[in-house]
Amino acid sequence: MLVGYVSNERYVALADMLFEFRRAGRVATARSTISGAVYADIEPGEYEVVLGGPGHGSKIVHMEVRQDQPYQFRLLSDGLLGYMWPKCVRGGEQAEFRVHGVVEYELELWRYGSEKEFICRIGTFDEHGPRANMQITPDGDYTQTGVQWNKHGYHSKALNQFVEAPQRSGLYYLHARDKEGRFFTFPWVVAPTQPTAPVAVLASDINWNAYNSFGGRSNYIHADCFPATPTINSRLELKRYTEKEHRTYNAETYAPLSLERPDPYNHIDEDEGLTDPIAGRQGCHMAAAEWRLFGWMERQGIDYDLYGETQFHFDQVPLDQYKVLVISTHPEYWSQEMYFRLKNWVFECGGRLLYLGGNGLNCEVEFLDDHRIVYHNTNWSHSEPQFAADGREYESRFDWRVESEANLLGVVFSFSGIMTAAPYRVLDDTHWCFAGTGLKNGDVFGEKSLHQRIPGGASGHETDKISPQSPTNTRLLAKGLNPDDGGAEIVEHATASGGAVFSVGSICWPASILVDEAVSKITENAIRRYLAD
Repeated sequence: MLVGYVSNERYVALADMLFEFRRAGRVATARSTISGAVYADIEPGEYEVVLGGPGHGSKIVHMEVRQDQPYQFRLLSDGLLGYMWPKCVRGGEQAEFRVHGVVEYELELWRYGSEKEFICRIGTFDEHGPRANMQITPDGDYTQTGVQWNKHGYHSKALNQFVEAPQRSGLYYLHARDKEGRFFTFPWVVAPTQPTAPVAVLASDINWNAYNSFGGRSNYIHADCFPATPTINSRLELKRYTEKEHRTYNAETYAPLSLERPDPYNHIDEDEGLTDPIAGRQGCHMAAAEWRLFGWMERQGIDYDLYGETQFHFDQVPLDQYKVLVISTHPEYWSQEMYFRLKNWVFECGGRLLYLGGNGLNCEVEFLDDHRIVYHNTNWSHSEPQFAADGREYESRFDWRVESEANLLGVVFSFSGIMTAAPYRVLDDTHWCFAGTGLKNGDVFGEKSLHQRIPGGASGHETDKISPQSPTNTRLLAKGLNPDDGGAEIVEHATASGGAVFSVGSICWPASILVDEAVSKITENAIRRYLAD
C-alpha cells in the first residue's frame, strides 16, 4: 500500500530513501520511488519507522499508517545551517543559536554596521556522538509549526547554546564554519534596552519570513498550503510558473508561516563588503540591502536604534521617545496593530516617518503567537485590477482588508515598472530635499546602484506611486524613468500635528545610497531635517 511520501527541506521528492517499518517484533523494508512515494507491504496501524539515505540524516519516528491519508516524511540534507531564537532581542537578553552541522563547526558573533566588526568567538562545537550536531526536522508541514531545532538532546546544562545580546543595538550576524569548509551566516537583530538615539529603524523581519521558503513553503511558493505530493519539477508543477497571469494568491485562506526556521536567503557571503554589489537574488531586497542603509547611516554619523518589525508589532518600540522612524527596502507585510500605531504617531503625535523602500505595508499579517504569522493575501492578482462590491478598485491587499497604505505613506505599489530599474528625474527642485545636490528640474539622478538582480538605477525592482487615497497635500518631488510610466515617486506630506512623511517608493533606493551622491544627500537631508524641526 501507499504509506506516504518523503521529501527534503524544500519539499522536493526524494528517491531511493530507505525505510524500516517496525511493529510487534516484525520489520518490513521499503525504498522511495522517483516521486518520493513510499510503498510497503504492511497493514494500517502504529509503527516505529527508521528512515534515511545518502546525503541526508537518518531519524526514527513513530507514526500511524492510514489508507486514506498518505504520511509526509521529511528528511534534512547534510550541510551547515542555523538561526537564532528569538531572532530579535534587547541588549542583555539571551537567545539560543540553533545550528545544523554534520561535522565540527565553529561560531563567531559579528556586528554589521559601517564595516563588519568582529565581536567575539562563541566556540567550537562537536559532540562525542557521531553526527551529534545534526538537527532533526518534524514530519509534515513544519513551515507552519517551526523546525523545532535543539528539541532533541539539548536539555542538559552542558549542552545549552545561549548567547547574551550585546548592549549596542544593531544588526548582528552569526558566522558558522565547519571542518569541511562550509560557511553560513544568519542574522540577529539587537534592540536597545532603552532608547539611545533620536532615530529608530525597523529591520523588515516579517518580510524576510514571507520570502523564506525553508521547509518548502513561503508566501510565494505554496502560499496557502502544501499540495498533496512533493515537488518533482518546479517548472511543470508550481503555479508561479504554470499560470500565465502569475496568480500566486488564488485562495481565500492561508496557512501560517513560522519565524522559527533558518533563513538561507539572508546569508551574506564572508567576503561581501558594505560597498560591494549585493550578491544573490534575494539579498537585493532583504537583510543584505538593509545593511547598506545601516552602514551608510553610521558612516554619516547618524545615530540610530535598530528594532525588528516583530518587536514593533508586540509594542516593544517606544515610539514616543523617538523623533524619526525609518522603514526601508521592502517592508511589504504589516499587521493592523503596526499600521495604526504608526499612523497615530504621525498624524496625532507629530512623528516623522522616512519610508526608504518600495512595495511597503502592502499586505496585512496576523500573528497567531510569537512565531506563527498568517499572510492575508486574499484572492489577489497584482497584474489585474481588483474591485470592491461598490465598484471601487482596491489599491492593495492591505486596502482590501484595512485601508490603502497610501493614506499614510503617500504612495502605494502598482504593477507598472515591476522588475525594471532606472534613475529618477527631478520635478520640484524648490523642495529642501534637493539642497546641496545642485539638481534642477529635469535633471536625472540615481543612476548608480549595488542592486545586481535588477541593475539600472535607484528607482526599481518594485515601485510606488501617488494614488487617489494619498493625502491631498502630498507633494510630488521626483519620479523614476522606468518603462510604462512605472517610475517610483518621491513624495512628502505633512500632518496638522507637525508630523511628516518622506517616501521614495523604491526597493532599490538603499542599494544606491552608498554609491550615488544625490541619493545619499537627499536621504541625509531628509533625516537631518526631520531631526531638526
